[in-house]
Amino acid sequence: MSETSDTAMETASAELEITRIFAAPREMVFRACTEADQLAKWWGPEGFTAPVCESDPRPGGTMTVVMRDPDGTDYKMTGTYIEVVAPERLVVESKALDQAGNVLIEATNTITFRDVDGKTELHVKAQAVALVPEAAPMLGGMRAGWTQSLQCLDDVLTGALDRQMVISRLFQASREVVYAAWTDPEQLPEWYGPKGFTLTMQEMDVRVGGALRFIFHGPDGTDYPNDYVYDEVVPSERLVMTHADPRFISTVTFDDFMGMTALTLRVVFETASERDETIEKVNAIERGNETLDKLAQHLGVGSM
Repeated sequence: MSETSDTAMETASAELEITRIFAAPREMVFRACTEADQLAKWWGPEGFTAPVCESDPRPGGTMTVVMRDPDGTDYKMTGTYIEVVAPERLVVESKALDQAGNVLIEATNTITFRDVDGKTELHVKAQAVALVPEAAPMLGGMRAGWTQSLQCLDDVLTGALDRQMVISRLFQASREVVYAAWTDPEQLPEWYGPKGFTLTMQEMDVRVGGALRFIFHGPDGTDYPNDYVYDEVVPSERLVMTHADPRFISTVTFDDFMGMTALTLRVVFETASERDETIEKVNAIERGNETLDKLAQHLGVGSM
C-alpha cells in the first residue's frame, strides 16, 4: 500500500493492491461481487453487516451499500459501475458519505478475476481521495477493510460462515511486534491461553508443514495436549494452522490499521454443531478474549 498526502490542500490519497485466491470458479466469485443478495453477506470489515444493499451491475448502473458496525452505527457508500465484463473485470467509482449525505471519500476500484485451474485469482486495485481533512485518517484503514471483506467473501464461498467462530481485537502495536508474539517460542508461553492457564512448549517450527505442539495446564491441574500443523505462513500478515484432534482450522490475520494491528482470530470447525458445542461447553469466545487480554498485557499495550 502506498499513501501520499498534501497538507497544503488539506487532502490525502491512498492506493493499494491486493491479490487473493478463492477455491471457487470465476462465475461464482463474480456473482458474489455483483449480486446484491450475495454482496450483503460479505461486504464490510469483520463484525459489520450490510442491512441495505442494492446493485445494478451494468455500465452506468449504480450500487448502494449501508454498512452497520457492531455498535449500530451506519456508514453509507454509493457507487457507479464504469466497466462490467463478466466474469473478468469490474471498475466501480464509489463515494463514502457521512450521516448527512456529504461525500467524504471518492474511490476508483478495479477488480479482475482470473481463472487458475478452476480457482479464481481476484486482484483489487483501489485508489481513494479524502475530500475533507477529517476523512484522511479513514484511508489508514482501507487495506484492513478490504482484507477483512475478502476474508468474509471467502467464508461465504466456502460455506465456512456457519461453522466458524471469530474474535477480533485492535492492538496499539505494529504488526511485526504482534506477529512475533505468535511465532516466537519464548514469547508464546508467556501469554497464550485463557486466564489461569499455563503452557509448556514442545515444538514450534513456523513454516508450511511445520509443527506447533504444546500442552495447556488448566487451573485444576488438567493437561490439554495441542498439536497443530502450519498450512500457511505469511510473515506479519497471516498464519493458518490445522489442529489435529478435534480437527479445526485456525487463521490469525494481522492487518495494519493506522500504525496499529487489527488482529482477527478465525476458527473453522468441521460442522456447525461442533462450533456450537465448543462455544457452549468450554466458553470458547470468552476464553479467546481472555487470551487476547493476556496478549495485550504481555506486549504492554492498549487494545480495543
